[in-house]
Amino acid sequence: MQFFALLTRNTQKFSDADFAPLLPPESEQRKTLYAQGAVRQIWNRGDIPGTGIMFEAADDAEVRGHLATLPLIEAGMMDIAAIVPLNPYPGFGPKR
Repeated sequence: MQFFALLTRNTQKFSDADFAPLLPPESEQRKTLYAQGAVRQIWNRGDIPGTGIMFEAADDAEVRGHLATLPLIEAGMMDIAAIVPLNPYPGFGPKR
């Protein structure tokens, strides 16, 4: 099943300088999750500092487990705004 996780940077407590040291390990961990097949796609948000990540997972708990491995989440510098389960769109399937 696919899930969309919407993350926001905690910019009220942390400055850009605070984020800088954790960005390389954050990037590496995201690559690891992608290589494992847990992450399908990643976007930077266009509205506020943050990220959108498409996950392949059995359930919400598995997604949260993957997110917990991200250095920015571990440090409390990134917040989980939403985890949304996604269902297939039936409009492209055969008509019944």
